[in-house]
Order: sequence, then C-alpha cells, then structure tokens
Amino acid sequence: MFKKILIANRGEIALRVMRTCREMGIEVVAVFSEADRTAPHVLFADEAYHIGPAPSTESYLNYAKILEVARESGAEAIHPGYGFLSENTDFASDVSKAGIVFIGPPASAIKIMGDKTMARQTMLKTQVPVVPGTEEPIADISKAQKVAEEIGFPVLIKAAGGGGGKGMRIVNSSDEFEDAVGKAERESQSAFGDGRVYVEKYLEEPHHIEFQILADTHGNTIHLNERECSIQRRYQKVIEESPSPFIDDSLRSKMGQAAVETAESCKYVGAGTVEFLVDKHRNFYFLEMNTRLQVEHPVTEMVTGIDLVAEQIRIAFGQPLSVKQSDINTTGHAIECRIYAEDASNDFAPSTGEIVMLQIPDGAGTRFDGAIRQGIEITPYYDPMLGKLICWAKDRDSALNRSERALREFYIGGIETTIQFCRSVVKHPIFREGTYDTHFYTNFRDELHADLADSTDEVLLVAGGSLFHHQNQIKHSSNSSDSTKKTRSNWVSAQLGRNA
Repeated sequence: MFKKILIANRGEIALRVMRTCREMGIEVVAVFSEADRTAPHVLFADEAYHIGPAPSTESYLNYAKILEVARESGAEAIHPGYGFLSENTDFASDVSKAGIVFIGPPASAIKIMGDKTMARQTMLKTQVPVVPGTEEPIADISKAQKVAEEIGFPVLIKAAGGGGGKGMRIVNSSDEFEDAVGKAERESQSAFGDGRVYVEKYLEEPHHIEFQILADTHGNTIHLNERECSIQRRYQKVIEESPSPFIDDSLRSKMGQAAVETAESCKYVGAGTVEFLVDKHRNFYFLEMNTRLQVEHPVTEMVTGIDLVAEQIRIAFGQPLSVKQSDINTTGHAIECRIYAEDASNDFAPSTGEIVMLQIPDGAGTRFDGAIRQGIEITPYYDPMLGKLICWAKDRDSALNRSERALREFYIGGIETTIQFCRSVVKHPIFREGTYDTHFYTNFRDELHADLADSTDEVLLVAGGSLFHHQNQIKHSSNSSDSTKKTRSNWVSAQLGRNA
C-alpha cells in the first residue's frame, strides 16, 4: 500500500480524505495557500507545504507547484478531492508522467466525460438513453435553431466544457434563441475559458438522480445505487438523499446497469458518478459523468457502509474492488444538507468573516464533514461551502426527523449560513412527501423564505444559549482578554438588536 499521499485540495474534502488515509496507515501531505496557513487540513496533516498566495489560480490550481511538492515530500500518489484540479486532464496526465499515481480515472476518461458533447457522442454509441439535442457544439445558429424547433421548446443551452449552471440558459421560443446562445457562450467562456455550447431538450418536472460507480483495473465495474439530487438553487445542489423516494426497484436496476455501461464505455477506473435526468413518466436520460468523488458521496457511504475514499486508494494501488455487485445492499436512509457561508434571505449572497461561535450537532446517526472551528476566518477566495451535515436513520421519516433535530442544534455565529434554509426545506410538506423535483425551490421559494424569517427568534435563542456558555468559559479562563469578551458580546447584542 502507499506510504504517503499528497492531498491536492483544501477544506472539508482534504480533511475527509486525510482521515481515511490515517485509518489505512498512510502519511498525508497537505498543501496550503497563504489564506489557509492555519486551516484545519494543514494542522491535521503529517507534512504541509505553502504553495502560493490566496487566489486559487496562484495556489490550488498551480499544478506545477503541487507536482514540485509531491516530488520534494516523497509522496507516491496524489488525491485531487473534488473541484480545483480533480477533472483537469493535463494535471492527471502530468502526474502520471512524473511517476506519481493519480488517484482518479485515466486522463483519457476525464477528457471524454469532461467534454459534454463528446460524452453525448460516446453515449449515443451505447444503449444508454440521451436527452435529445445537438451532437456537436453550436457552430451555425440557424441549424441549431432548427434542431431546437424539431425537438420542441423549451430547450436548454448548455456549456460543453463545464457545469454547475454556468453557461446555461432556458429558451422558451425561437425568438429568444439567438440571444440566449450568445449569452451562454459569453458566460461559458468567462467561467471555463471555453465558449462552446450545445442544445438539449428541457424536460418537464425532472428529477436529478445520480449513480455512484466503482471500477478497478481488473475489469470489475459496479454501481452502489442512487442519490436523489433534485433540491437545487441556480442549478447547484443543496440537499441530497439516498435512496431516492421517486424511483422503484425496477427503474433502479435499469439505471444502475446504464451507469455501469457508461463507465465501461470510456474504460473508466476509480470512483465516479453517472448523472441522469428522469422525467415525470420515469423515463431516464444520461446527463453527464463526473470523473471524481462527489460532494454528496457520504450519503452513499452511510447506506452502504463502504468507504469510497478507501476504495479509490485501493483501486489506484492496483488492488481489485473489495466488494462485488451482489454485495451491495443499502440499509436505512441518509440525507445530506450542504452548509454554505451564504445569506439565503439575500439571494444566497456569499458571507465572509470570522466564525465567533460554533455549535456542531452530534448524536446517533449524525455526521458532519467539515473543516471549520471557532475563530477561523471565512474568506472570499474559495467556494463558500463550510461542510455537510449527513443524517442516517432506519427509514426516511426517521432520517427527516433526525435531520431537522440536528439542524435545530447547529449554530455558526459571525457569518450568515444556509443552516436555517436547509431546515426550512426539510420541514416542507412536499419534501417530506418525497414528491419534489428540480423545480422545488422555484415553486416554493416564497414559502421557504417566509419560514426562514419566522425561524429568526428561535435562532437567537440558540445564539443566546451559546453566548452564555461561551462567556462562562471566558470568565473562568485566565488566557482570555477583555477585548475578546467584548467582541463576542457585541456581536450577539448586534444580532439581537438587528432582529428585535
């Protein structure tokens, strides 16, 4: 087994990967920007190397520097986490050329599945259904518009070289088509350095459902069932769960087989996720494949008992999968809430500043994957996700109740977060019924925000309890300064005054 692995990432995913490495007896190397000098992932690691200034383009995306650190530290492998360089074909290729193992798929698979139009073309050669649309990026507006008219409006204009809602436009009629394409191309170029876009049919009442796959170098490819990812805002996932309350065993089996065929079509190796759209009639279509570990992978871990990072590492070392398809059984239900440093009441505007109070929920079936602590500074340089709260229970109703309880206990003071927004979703009757689709936030926005406003008093009671506990700690600590007490006290007083 590897003796030392470099984690080319930061925050909660870096810490999460490091924990599994520790359990496997593997030393871990951290890299950090100037803004992350004392970050939790840095303090946890066996070794840590400074790689540049705060902006990610000068640090976490500087793969020449990361490769230099890997050689200097003697790391035998690099785990990219998610985001940053995790789906960068050149990085994966250069890591291998340097004689270091890339813990992920081969660069060829990343290239095929990272380009949305190339992925569509690959899927059209298989039996996996694909959403109707153009097979090539748009080169001729009139021809693309003709395709859109043939498949019927509304259609989506989507970025060929990226995702996450960037470069995406819904077009409801021919009159809007040319303008929407232009806007999508400009946004795609800005976000990904690639202005190519394509046309795809916009499905009614769709569900976003993805399947976790694992593939080794011994010819074994399996799926670990699905995650329901339809709670989104601005095409970004907010809450995920497994199993999906929407699909049945028959559809699960068909989609799982399609996910395996997708992975095999590009000779995939490692952990990956095949994403599908499922319409209201339960017809499913290939959407894309993410050639990395997903943010929401813990819900699969909770219901299967399989450590996906450990499997990634074993596969990269050349070992066969530790499980067969027949071994995969899900137990209970898991729900993940992504906690962002964002103000949900202000169109999810990013929030920065110091975390002055922190109360993380605990208890049976309650897991928090994060990398935050009291006193840490949340900067504007990186993704605003602070961590994920994952709750497991014997059935969906119990998991919902546990999630609501845990969110009620969760408190982060000093910045705005999406904790209460997640609680508003978990409490909502349509979510509890399991009858929601990807339009949930749009359809129930006003209700969710009204509930968010109503929860203010309860949040302040939690804040008051946390403050009382915190001040008692300060009172009995000889190391605390008067200025520290004043800062904490003034912050809560300001919140109480602002919301009075």
